[in-house]
Amino acid sequence: MEDNFGNYFNQTGKVAREYLETRLDLIKLQAAGKLSKALGLFFSLTMAFLLFFFVIVFLGMVVGFWIGEMTGSFTIGFSCAAGLFVLLFLIILLFRKQLIQRPLARLLITELVEEIEDNEAHSDHLHNQPGYKTGEPGYVPNEEATENTMKD
Repeated sequence: MEDNFGNYFNQTGKVAREYLETRLDLIKLQAAGKLSKALGLFFSLTMAFLLFFFVIVFLGMVVGFWIGEMTGSFTIGFSCAAGLFVLLFLIILLFRKQLIQRPLARLLITELVEEIEDNEAHSDHLHNQPGYKTGEPGYVPNEEATENTMKD
């Protein structure tokens, strides 16, 4: 009888250790997935910002040269282009919530909601596996873990 209890506790400890190791691996993989999504989003936003920055700079140069040729003074042309940049900066500063913060918040929320829905769908898929019974406490899918505890 004592041998049966000792064997039971050994097997239970082994199953618990395997569960904890698997759970730790799952947490690591989930963290890596979230980190990769966050880095991908960060780099795509950085690239979009750099592209926008270069487009604005070159459009400013075009406007500066165009106004310079129209007025006969590149100083006036580039001063007007700089004035347009200041005006653009003020517009962005005044409307930053509508133009930047809210769209970014929506983007991040959409990403998080999609990830949560994917996790729920995956969880539902696992719970619908054959042999999984939610009403039975202590369900262990590994036959090897219960094999030695069933012997008398």
